[in-house]
Amino acid sequence: MTFPISNTHLEPALLVVIGFTVGVLGGFFGVGGSFLAGPALFAMGLPMNFVVGTDLSHILGKSIVAARRHRALGHVDLKLGVLMAVGTIVGVEAGAQAIERLKTKLSVDLYVGIAFTIVLLGISGIMAWEAIATSRAQKPKTKNKNTTKKPQDHSAFGHVPRWLKTLNWPPPFVDFPVSGIQRLSIWAVLMVSFTGGLFSGFLGGGAGYIRMPAMVYLLGVPTHIAVGTDLFEIVISATYGTVTHALKGNVDILIALVMHTGAAVGAQLGAVGTTFFSGPRLRAAFVPLPLIGAVLVIYGLLNGHHFK
Repeated sequence: MTFPISNTHLEPALLVVIGFTVGVLGGFFGVGGSFLAGPALFAMGLPMNFVVGTDLSHILGKSIVAARRHRALGHVDLKLGVLMAVGTIVGVEAGAQAIERLKTKLSVDLYVGIAFTIVLLGISGIMAWEAIATSRAQKPKTKNKNTTKKPQDHSAFGHVPRWLKTLNWPPPFVDFPVSGIQRLSIWAVLMVSFTGGLFSGFLGGGAGYIRMPAMVYLLGVPTHIAVGTDLFEIVISATYGTVTHALKGNVDILIALVMHTGAAVGAQLGAVGTTFFSGPRLRAAFVPLPLIGAVLVIYGLLNGHHFK
């Protein structure tokens, strides 16, 4: 089927499957699934500027479904999410403007594709390192077999380098009772949300693969709260990103609607699945997924049809 807005031929059934898959992953890990949806669309032949804009519009509906489910489970820190929205919106617009500049140079596929690959490989590597370190730290260190302790979810900072723990952020400071955080500088929150918004506007999706790990490792948000709050943030970033990219001609809404038919169902299943996994296991399961996304982007770049 040829989609007239982007003038690209794509298989609708495959789009539904992709939508369902990223819906499950988005609800489960608290990320919008753009680390797979975007690369998959690019590998299928969709130009990168349409990948970015269309992926944002596709994850919007799915993220609303998943965020509502997480809200019912008590996994959303609304106070933190609303504050992060400020930095997110500014970052999304900055990323969208960067895409526009690359479009004029006819190099958007190459540059965004390379950036996407580097980010995905980096995120996967960092989370793999943390998962291994956490697993080692949770092994019992006692000679008495009868006094072994049940592993705990050290999701606040895990094994983050010491300088991230002791960095002195300037005031004002805010408490976030839902996340169990006291005296967190709003500048740290805005830094994380702006960075996530920037990646969202430039690479598409909600950039949860950036924001969710940053919320856990830099802000100290418990993993399950980070998942739900990040989905709340994705609703905001995807809404604004869809509008600004649509105005710039980067959204194929028909592709997004086809993908959403599968994503809405998958998001419900993924959200429920988080209740059966501890924080470290949840993060360890995330590790191979960005690698798959990187492989898909590399395939799209090497395939050559984007540069004909």
